Amino acid sequence: MPKLKTRRAAAKRFKVTGSGKFMRRRAFLNHLLDHKSSKRKRFLGTMAVVDERDADNVSAMLPYA
Repeated sequence: MPKLKTRRAAAKRFKVTGSGKFMRRRAFLNHLLDHKSSKRKRFLGTMAVVDERDADNVSAMLPYA
């Protein structure tokens, strides 16, 4: 069998934890930031776990993760 290819766009967006879960960054921290509170921007800068319903799709895009 040939090797499976990794989707490079997904590899740049998702990281795998030690337990095998996928981490993602949060949305809404690109622009229009002046009306958002510092607390909200600080929270948006943290990583989030990919929802279990989307994990299979991410796993298919990252076959060796």
